[in-house]
Order: sequence, then structure tokens, then C-alpha cells
Amino acid sequence: MQANAVDQMSMWSLISNASLVVQFVMLILVGASIASWVMIFQRSQLLRAARNSLNVFEDRFWSGVDLSKLYRQVNSNPDLDSGVEQVFRAGFKEFSRLSQQQNANPESVMDGVARSMRVAISHEEERLEQSLPFLATVGSTSPYIGLFGTVWGIMNSFRGLAQVQQATLATVAPGIAEALIATAIGLFAAIPAVIAYNRFAARGENLIARYYTFADEFQAILHRKVHSKED
Repeated sequence: MQANAVDQMSMWSLISNASLVVQFVMLILVGASIASWVMIFQRSQLLRAARNSLNVFEDRFWSGVDLSKLYRQVNSNPDLDSGVEQVFRAGFKEFSRLSQQQNANPESVMDGVARSMRVAISHEEERLEQSLPFLATVGSTSPYIGLFGTVWGIMNSFRGLAQVQQATLATVAPGIAEALIATAIGLFAAIPAVIAYNRFAARGENLIARYYTFADEFQAILHRKVHSKED
């Protein structure tokens, strides 16, 4: 009798004996959890590559290399993971194009460079923020979806009690346990998603801030360069 009760309370038995609605809720939550873990792995790799590429490029940039030579190097062998490289290419390309025009106004040149780098940073910001809305959605809604499954399962348990003459813990426990599994799965899906969202958002903001800092410093260098030509 005791062994039979233990079998009824096993995890797989509780899931397989749950109502279709509760099983459907569990399936949604498991799918959301798997998808979020895939995105967590992908985002982690992307942000790590972007940070490493930023450090490498800044070392090259501040090594004293000629800007035209550096532009030719990154243009011939672009690193798609390097956001700062995209900012540099956009800024220097616009600077070269505008400064070659006759009677080019220095301020107009610098305005064009600033706009080009802002657009490049905006594109990188969009790339770094991909998947974050999904992680936020999983983190915020999974507990409530799991709670819905729990409430539904408990309602079924109470309806089952109406069909028995004597309610005991053995008759109530399996139904409540299978209902609570939905909440547990919801929390299992939500907690990693929330942690990953906060971590990735902070790392993305840090990278974007460094891109803006680089753009300001690069713009100052080009500003001196264009005014030296004027003199």
C-alpha cells in the first residue's frame, strides 16, 4: 500500500496523471525554458566576443597606427563581432568622403562623422539587445502561467473530493502535488531568464557606453585632423 502511494507520488507519475490543461501548461513552460537557455548560451557567446573584440581593437587603435592603414586593414578583413570596429569604419568612411570634397566645411564634416557613428552604434545596440525581450517575457510570465496550472489542478482535486465519501491526505495529496509541479516548472523557467536578462542588459549597456566613449575620442582625433588640414 505504501509502495503504491510512493509510485503515485513520483514525479513522472504526477505529470502523466495530470489533467490535459495542466500538462499543456507544463509543456509550454518546458518549451519556454529550453528556448531561453538556448538564447542565454547564444547571448553569452555574442557578448563575450564583442567585449574581447573591443579590447583587441582599442589596443590596435591606441598603438599609434596610421588611421588610414587601420581602416584599410579592418575594411579588408572585417570582424562582424566587433561593434567598435563598425563604429570606426562608419566614422572614418564618412570622414574620408566629406573631407575629399572641395571647400569642405570642417564643422559639416564632423557633423557627418558624428551622425554616421551614432547610426553604427544604434545598429550595434539593436544587435546586443536581441533576445532580451523574450527573456524578459519568460521571466515575467512563467510564474503566472505555472500558477494558472496550479490553480486549475487544485480545482480538479477539489472536484474529485466531492466524489468520495471520506477525504484523506492520500486522496488529496497527488492532485495538489501535480498542480504544484506547474508552479515549480514556471519558477525553473523564470529564475534563469530573469538573471540572464539583468546580466545581459548590464553587459550590453556597458559595451554601448564604451562605444560612445570611443566615438567621442575618435571624433576628437578627427576634429584635430580636419582643422590641421584647414590651417
